[in-house]
Amino acid sequence: MLSQLEKLSLNTDGRYASDEELQFVGDYVQLFGLRLQTYQTLQLVEAAIVQQVETKMRLLDPNLFRSGNEDVSAKWKRDTLRVLRYSAVAMLMNDPETLRERFLFWLQTIMKAFGAQKSCNATYEVMQEVVKQHLTPVQAGLFCPILEINRQTLGKD
Repeated sequence: MLSQLEKLSLNTDGRYASDEELQFVGDYVQLFGLRLQTYQTLQLVEAAIVQQVETKMRLLDPNLFRSGNEDVSAKWKRDTLRVLRYSAVAMLMNDPETLRERFLFWLQTIMKAFGAQKSCNATYEVMQEVVKQHLTPVQAGLFCPILEINRQTLGKD
């Protein structure tokens, strides 16, 4: 929403916006209640989501939480919670572009430096399955595309 408003401001410099250019505002307002409800649900169930994702990932490949001989599960959990929270805000604001530009590209550099792409790919793939157990299908339809952006951005080599 913020990046769309910024783009609208630049595109309409010195003139009024057309109905078509303002359509995204109406769409946002229509879905705001659902976005807020989804955000609040995520806030309540974040610990359960992260725990379920960790459990499933350990079953898939316990080495996803290892960096050499070091157990990095505590760091994984901290990073995963941070990304989940930023993702929830991006969904609430309907602004995945700002998430990508101001957070994910930065985090991608760090994940690549530590060779964590495989773990990131698995994390956000599994998380999409897990959130569907905690959200309604409509809510998951709002949030899973953000998780897919996370997977594609952080999980690519």
